[in-house]
Amino acid sequence: MMKSLRRVASLKRSASINRRALNVTSPRGLSVVSPRVSRWSGVSRLFHVLVVIGFVISSLIAIGCGYMFVLPSLSQAFYGYGASKTNVSLSSCNIFNGSWVLDDSYPLYNATECPFVEQGFNCLGNGREDKDYLRWRWKPMDCVIPRLDVQSILGMLRGKRVVFVGDSMSRTQWESLICLLMTGVEDKKSVYEVNGNKITKRIRFLGVRFSSFNFTVEFFRSVFLVQQGGMPRHAPKRVKSTLKLDKLDNISSHWVNSDVLIFNTGQWWVPGKLFKTGCYFQVQNTLKLGMPISAAYRTALGTWASWVERNINTNRTRVFFRSFEPSHWSTPYQKQEDGTSTYFQIPFWRWQRI
Repeated sequence: MMKSLRRVASLKRSASINRRALNVTSPRGLSVVSPRVSRWSGVSRLFHVLVVIGFVISSLIAIGCGYMFVLPSLSQAFYGYGASKTNVSLSSCNIFNGSWVLDDSYPLYNATECPFVEQGFNCLGNGREDKDYLRWRWKPMDCVIPRLDVQSILGMLRGKRVVFVGDSMSRTQWESLICLLMTGVEDKKSVYEVNGNKITKRIRFLGVRFSSFNFTVEFFRSVFLVQQGGMPRHAPKRVKSTLKLDKLDNISSHWVNSDVLIFNTGQWWVPGKLFKTGCYFQVQNTLKLGMPISAAYRTALGTWASWVERNINTNRTRVFFRSFEPSHWSTPYQKQEDGTSTYFQIPFWRWQRI
C-alpha cells in the first residue's frame, strides 16, 4: 500500500516537471477569446495596412512632383536659366555671363513681313514649320536686360549713322536690327535702301534709310577687315592671293564719321577659306607662308585696332567688336535627312521656357 502511494506521488512530480520543461500550461490557465475581440483585432490590422499603403502612395506622389517641379529648377540653376539677381544694376552687370532661354513672348518681329530680310534667311517664308528657333532670348545671370523699346531706340537714333562692317554675321545682324526698328514705323515706305538694291551678299555696300527719323543703318562687306591682294611676283605656284595683314580694307575710309560702328570677323579665318583657295598671308612685301591662322588673325586685329585709334573720334563714335561666335550646332554637328542643312540640337532638359 505504501509503495503504491509513493509511486503515485512520484508520477505527479514527474508530470509537473515535464509540463514546466515543455512550457505547457495547465488547462485551468487557458481562456477563451471573445469573437468581438477577435473582430476588432482584425479591423485594427486592416487599418494599419491601409495607413502603410497610403503613406507609400503619398511618398510616390511627392517624389513625382519633386521630379516634375524641383528637378527643372535645379537644372535651371545649374545651367544658368534660373534665378536672376535683379538687385544688380544693368550698368554694373556682366551681361556676357548668362545663357539663352526660350521666351514664348518672342519673336519681336515677323520676318516674312520685313522687306529687308535676305531671301535665303527668310526661314518661315521658305517653308520652315517650327518656330522655336525664333524664341531665344539672352538672359544674364545677375540682372535683367529690359525688353527692347523700339520707339525709344528710334528717338535715340534720330539724325545718326549706324555702320556694320564684317561678314554675313554682321549682315544678318544688320538685317535683324532694321526689321526690329521697322515695327515702330507707321509709314513702311519711308524706309528704303538708298540705292534701290535688293539685300544680297554680292553687294559690298547696303544702306537703309529711315527718312521719318533722318538716320541710316549701313553695311559694308569686309570678311577679313584687312586688304586682299593678288598673287605676288615670284610667289610659289600654290599662292593665288594674299591677305595684307598690315593694311586695313581699302574701303575703310567709308566707315569714318559714323555714330555707331560695329565690326566682326572670324568665320572666314579657317583653312577652307584661306589655304585651300591659295590665299596666304603677307606683311608689307613679305609672304608669311608658315604663319598660323591664329597668329595672322591677331596681327590683323592689331592693324584694325591701330586704325580705330588713328581714324575714329571715340568722343562721337561708339565702337563695338563682335567676337567670333561658337558653332551653331552641337558637336558633332547634326544633319537633316537630306544631308544639306544643319540644326541646333539641345538636350531635352535644357528646353526651359519662361
